[in-house]
Formats: sequence, C-alpha cells, structure tokens
Amino acid sequence: MFEVIFLGILALVWIVFATIQDIKSREIANWLNFSLIIFALGFRFFYSLFELNDFNFLYQGLIGFGMFFILGNIFYYLKMFAGGDYRLFVALGAILPLNVHLFQNFKIFILFILLFLIVGAVYGLLMTIFIALRNFSKFKKKFVEQFKLSRKLIIFVLFLAILILIASFYMKGLLGFAILIFLIPYLYVFAKSVDDGCMVRKLKVSKLTEGDWLYKDVKVGKKIVKATWDGLTKEDLAVLKKAKKEVFVRVGVQFGPVFLISFILLVLIFIFKFNFLGYAFW
Repeated sequence: MFEVIFLGILALVWIVFATIQDIKSREIANWLNFSLIIFALGFRFFYSLFELNDFNFLYQGLIGFGMFFILGNIFYYLKMFAGGDYRLFVALGAILPLNVHLFQNFKIFILFILLFLIVGAVYGLLMTIFIALRNFSKFKKKFVEQFKLSRKLIIFVLFLAILILIASFYMKGLLGFAILIFLIPYLYVFAKSVDDGCMVRKLKVSKLTEGDWLYKDVKVGKKIVKATWDGLTKEDLAVLKKAKKEVFVRVGVQFGPVFLISFILLVLIFIFKFNFLGYAFW
C-alpha cells in the first residue's frame, strides 16, 4: 500500500505544478514531464529491488509507460494533444499501474482514459463557450462568416436529419441520432468560429517560444516557416526573429486542468469504491 500512496502523491504534486505552469505560460515544460517518468520508474526499480525482491512492480510500470506512449502518440496525431500534454500523458503511464496484476491495471487504464475523455469534452465545451462570450464581437463576426460558408453543408445535413427523423417512426433509437446529426454542423461552425475568431492573436516575434503554433505559413525571403501541429522549432524562431516583427499565432485551450480533475476523480473512485458507468473498476 505504501508504494500506491507514494506514486499517487508523486503524480498529484507533479500534475498540480504542470497545471499551474500550463495556466500561467500555456505550456508544460519537458523537464517536468521527464522528471516524473524518471522518479516513477526509478522508485519502481529500487522498491522492487530492496522491498519486494520481485521486479513485477517495475515491469507493470514499463508496460503502462509503453501503452500510454502509443496512446499518447495517437491522441497527438489526432490533434487532441499539444506536445506538453502528450508527454504528461505518457508520464502518467508509468504511474497508473498500481496493481501487480496486468488485468487489474488494464481496468485502471480504461477508467482513467474514460474519465479523461469525459472531463476533456465537458471542459473543452465550457472553455469554448467562455472564450466565445468573452470575445463576443469577434466570435459573432466569424460565426456569420462560417455560417454562410457552411450553408450547403447545413442544408444537406438538415435534409439527412429529416430522413432519419422520419425513419425513427418505424425504427426505435433513431430519434437521438437524428438530433445529433442535426447539431453536428452547428457545433462545427461554433468551434470553427471560436478557433479562427478568438484563438488567433498577433504577437511580437520576441515573445514567441519554442512550440508556439503559427496561424498560417510565414514567408521569410525564399524560406517558408510552416504552420505545423508540432509548433515552432528553435530554427524557425531564429529565422523569424531576423526578418519579422509580428506574426499571427494560434492559442490553444490549456489542458492541464483536465489531467488534474481526471486524476483526482480516479483517486476518489478508488478510495470510496464508486462504480463508474455501471462498472466496478476496483
């Protein structure tokens, strides 16, 4: 039990610092994520060596690290994560295998990922609504533009939703699907309007940091600095600082709080042995 408490406290402390850093500077430093991996796997190694005389505790941590490395890359390339979020997610893979049995650890992984996706969806929706209201004039202008651009899509989806609604009179379970189909283009227009109207800012090149996202490609002489999901590199920054004073950058929603809320919920579920979505994960 000591090892579980230690890993839980270690993760909680690191996630709190990562969340604070993310809120203040919009990035989670590599040293913070890498140090969590080193401390977690280092503790597992020495605890296995001196206390357990069995390296299964370490092996479980390595399996979790490997699984979350794969999942983290999937989330990253699906553009659900920025670089710092991806590395923190991978680091938690070394923490979360809290049982000596692989099957029980799989249940912990599934529970955390479910919590993370649900909390992330709710948090993301609330944050985009807050940002839209905070920048309402910009949002309104972009919403009108995106609505006009998406008019054909909206009409097509409306027609499709009506067909599914008619079919729902003959087949059970289609009413909710029809409503969802109807809402999808409006959610897209809303999200696109917030992204383009409220999440793009002009910054002085001197204030840019490695990993910042350009809004669009920037031509500097014969070179083009690409607007990629990986963000600006040191080489990109050097090129921009020589020729540009200001550029447009895309500002993302800080995801640090999602890690913190999800991990706290995970701890509470295990302490109080709650069932989640009708299943007992403990």
